[in-house]
Amino acid sequence: GTLFHRCKFPLLKAFYIVYYVSTSKSGISSPELSRKLELRQKTCWLFKQKVMRAMSSSGNHPMDGKVDVDETYVGGQDEKAVGRNEGKKQIMVVAVERKGKGVSRIYGRVVDTAARKHLKRFMMDHIAPGAAVRTDRWSGYRGLESEFPKLVREKSEKKGKNFPQLHRTVMLFKAWLRGIHHSVIHLQPYIDEYTYRFNRHKMKEGIFENLMKRMVEKPPYPYKKFYLPYA
Repeated sequence: GTLFHRCKFPLLKAFYIVYYVSTSKSGISSPELSRKLELRQKTCWLFKQKVMRAMSSSGNHPMDGKVDVDETYVGGQDEKAVGRNEGKKQIMVVAVERKGKGVSRIYGRVVDTAARKHLKRFMMDHIAPGAAVRTDRWSGYRGLESEFPKLVREKSEKKGKNFPQLHRTVMLFKAWLRGIHHSVIHLQPYIDEYTYRFNRHKMKEGIFENLMKRMVEKPPYPYKKFYLPYA
């Protein structure tokens, strides 16, 4: 009745996958897991998808204080894409909670479009109503002041100069993604993995135990629900 349900390889190796995924500072790819644990790469990729499912946000700890929000494209160049019709790319909305000159927490979500309804749902799920939210003047954020009274929409400067923490966070995520994953087909689980570890980077002890607890609290997720091909 957990995410370990019907595991078809030794359970100890499954625990090791959870350990490596949770504690590897820059993440770990399925080929590397395959080499370490002497399992097939596809087996490691599939089980890692279950681990990343356990890393998804509970939504119980909304951001407060100073929060920046923006949307970005993730994926390679697509010459056929027109405007915000992203083609093979995907649109990701990102929020960062600023603390001093740095970032204390981040959340991200893949959205179908950068329309108001999708941006609003993400913000309401992850940002407290009383937060001091900054974003750009994209029309999708227009009218959200009713949900976020402190919302300020600023003109975005070249290369995100007035949103430096947000811009840096997005660039670091994309660089990490290129090193671990080479497709945007399964983007959301990788966002969940990245944000889970980032939001707990000061947790010196207990991140493995925390993820193990999440693994046994979530119900089974059979492989037939995955969107293949794997990558």
